[in-house]
Amino acid sequence: MPGKPPLILASASPRRLDLLAQIGLVPDKVAPTDIDETRRKDEAPRALAERLAREKAAACTEAGYVLAADTVVAVGQRNLEKAANEAEAEAFLRLLSGRAHQCITGVAVRAPDGRVASRTVLARVKMKRLTEAEIAAYVASGEWKGKAGGYGIQGLAGGFITAINGSYTAIVGLPLYETRMLLEGMGWRR
Repeated sequence: MPGKPPLILASASPRRLDLLAQIGLVPDKVAPTDIDETRRKDEAPRALAERLAREKAAACTEAGYVLAADTVVAVGQRNLEKAANEAEAEAFLRLLSGRAHQCITGVAVRAPDGRVASRTVLARVKMKRLTEAEIAAYVASGEWKGKAGGYGIQGLAGGFITAINGSYTAIVGLPLYETRMLLEGMGWRR
């Protein structure tokens, strides 16, 4: 349909592109935004994920339907952001070892008229008790780089997960059902 507003993905994540492709959605453009992702004082992980998704959608300068997301990994009220280095990745894995944690993904859609709708999706993940050798091998793989919580469930760390309660795609970085519903609810059509 001529004149149809484009779909813009405000994320540089190749995982989000892959997830969208699973449901037949290919953004017209990828336009990552750069915002301050610092957690505010006393900000709960769920509120942080939603705020960051909304801020990313608002920061995108492209016209059209803008889709943005942010994933937060939390143990209680403690956020595990993207590990800055190998030592931090090791510390995160030791903290997650043998316990449950939350993966919270906020998704926001900005319509061409400026309206914004958002959702947060929470999944509980339980990781097996890791040995020092498993932690060292995973960190050496480099897979932890650029991933909240210092691991990616869609890769080698998938072998560490004993239970999931919630959306697998939210853990990877984009809850597909909620994303589709938000887009359609805001008027986006293929």
